[in-house]
Amino acid sequence: MGALMLVLLALMAVGCEGFWNQEPEQTPLARVGDHYFYQEDLEGLIGEDLSPQDSAALASSLINTWATRQLLMDKARLNLPESQLEEYEKLVADYRTDLYTRAYKEALVAEAADTLIAEVQLRNFYEAEKDNFRLQEPLVQLRFVELPRQFLNTDEVRERLRRFEQQDLTYLDSVGVQFRKLHFNDSLWIQASRVIDEIPPLTPENAGEHLRKDHFFELEDESGVYLAEVVDVLEINDIAPLSFIEPTLRQVLLNRRKMSYLDALERDLLKEAVQQKAFETYETN
Repeated sequence: MGALMLVLLALMAVGCEGFWNQEPEQTPLARVGDHYFYQEDLEGLIGEDLSPQDSAALASSLINTWATRQLLMDKARLNLPESQLEEYEKLVADYRTDLYTRAYKEALVAEAADTLIAEVQLRNFYEAEKDNFRLQEPLVQLRFVELPRQFLNTDEVRERLRRFEQQDLTYLDSVGVQFRKLHFNDSLWIQASRVIDEIPPLTPENAGEHLRKDHFFELEDESGVYLAEVVDVLEINDIAPLSFIEPTLRQVLLNRRKMSYLDALERDLLKEAVQQKAFETYETN
């Protein structure tokens, strides 16, 4: 429980009247009513690289800011309606409770977290929910290269990129240093918008013509020549492939696991409190 204790100690420190002590235990730098500002309150706020003059000016500014806030707080407590003060105090109390409980639960989750999602669990979740995983934009599998306009062996690169057997990949890798861009992982699903960004002559208007399954296209502009072999295409509203949404699915499953753990934690907490008679409810008329 080491990490949990550190979190709770830090929260206790924040909750105890902030940085400003009510009674001077050391020599203060400033006072507003019953509130004191100490040298320790400046620690971490003034950089060591500042000159003595700049440090003194910054310290004076920080003290004045603190004093202004304290004076405004005192005036607010004196002049705001009692009903408004009570409302604000409730909001502060609610926030403090929420801060403590959230940090405590997060510390417990961190200690008990199991971040491993089995492949079978991932696959089962995908198969059960796949109809909910519809694409919002097309996906493309392809391989492509961008060649300089002065490249001499464009015909051979074109032929090998289309055939793409092992010896072709070996050749393309060997001359790839001359390419301006290359992408050979044609099993990877890529958003069509990203492909358009990478191939300037390809636009949203002509993408439907060129981004077609089993289609080779060649485009060029003043910058270079673009060769691409499209392996497969998924359209809007098709079911997203598991490989494309796997990171999202893993996060969803982890979040569900976290919520299940917290639900069980809260039930056990109430059950234990009832058994120990630390929590009771009373009938009311």
